[in-house]
Amino acid sequence: MNRVTLAVEADQSETVRMAQIVISGTTAICDPLGALWLPDSGVLVVSDLHLEKSAAFARRGMLLPPYDTALTLQLLAAVVDRYRPGCVISLGDSFHDSEGAAGLGASDKDCLAQLIKGRDWYWIAGNHDPDRPSGLTGDCADELYCDGLVFRHEPAAKRAEAIGEIAGHLHPAARVVRQGKGVRRACFAGDGERLVMPAFGVMTGGLSLKHPALNRLFDQQRLTAHLLGRDRVYSVPFSRLVA
Repeated sequence: MNRVTLAVEADQSETVRMAQIVISGTTAICDPLGALWLPDSGVLVVSDLHLEKSAAFARRGMLLPPYDTALTLQLLAAVVDRYRPGCVISLGDSFHDSEGAAGLGASDKDCLAQLIKGRDWYWIAGNHDPDRPSGLTGDCADELYCDGLVFRHEPAAKRAEAIGEIAGHLHPAARVVRQGKGVRRACFAGDGERLVMPAFGVMTGGLSLKHPALNRLFDQQRLTAHLLGRDRVYSVPFSRLVA
């Protein structure tokens, strides 16, 4: 996989370093916040926001700090402001359950409405949120084809159906050892033909890229984990990852 490190001045004191990759011939930028930028088409992709997850748990009697939606939207606003996309694709599980959109607080709903305003916005159906988000604008689809790529929530099981695929659902994470210490991070996972996105939501777990449910999807000789750091993306070949 062809990888190039790009530097963008976020403010006067910070430089953010992305990773440029190619997915089935299309150039894409992996952002350390966990979003994917397609510069040729002006499309920004995020996956697995899991908005209102703490509220969903609360409805089931498990109380968690109720700040996940606001924090996730804060990150989403930051990455939208960074790229100013003409189109945003949210790759499913945008809400943690079917009641999430209707339960948004006024300030969170207004924040999301402002992000959607003035651009194309696509909600891809996920296993947690298969229906249109209540009270929100944007188009809905089970999957979307655009500029030679296919956007869906769950990765296709057959490799032949996965050329040019960008998917979510599995929340990939990877672990490396640096200076004798193990470091585990959410990551983009790709082999040049398909890409599985990291979860964007702040209250989401991760599945190791070493797990067969993930690594069997790829050509392991070309599989690379693009790990999310605080202000940069670290691209590490699959062979260098540890369990």
